[in-house]
Amino acid sequence: MKSILLAAAAAVTLAGCAAGTMTGSDKAPEPRKRIDAARFYSGTWREIARRPMTITDGCVAGATEYGKRPDGRIEVLDSCRKGNPDGEPKTVGGPGTILDPGFNAKLRVDYSLYGFPVQRDYWVLDRADDYSWFISADPTLRDLYIFTRDPQIGEAQRKRLVARAASLGYDVTKLEFPEQPRR
Repeated sequence: MKSILLAAAAAVTLAGCAAGTMTGSDKAPEPRKRIDAARFYSGTWREIARRPMTITDGCVAGATEYGKRPDGRIEVLDSCRKGNPDGEPKTVGGPGTILDPGFNAKLRVDYSLYGFPVQRDYWVLDRADDYSWFISADPTLRDLYIFTRDPQIGEAQRKRLVARAASLGYDVTKLEFPEQPRR
């Protein structure tokens, strides 16, 4: 019974049922730029900033790996390390479906967490023209993430990305900046 309760609690946490962090409206802005799906949804992105969640407590070196599945959907694997960049890995993944084909900025991921299905939508609110960074959120802007291809960005770049997230309507005082592995 205890494991079922823990799994249910984790599923609820992953589903983003924590209090919202909006500064104005109750909905994320529409994505700004079209996504080249083959370029964007491939390889590893490093989590530079995120809103704290129970499921990520103690997690550093966060990353999301994307790949193409034979059925045409996107394979998504989210990971982090416990305590430090060399710590024990934690992963959760599943297939992703592009919700806005052609624009490709809205992705729904079907995770399986402790055997429970958990569905999450992620909107790419903005991205670099060279695909070196992106800012994403759930449609309610409750959860927000900043990702880069490079795990080590400078302080000036981080400040620019945080300022960009703030301009999209997010309360950036809620962000945490987990340690990333060295190059």
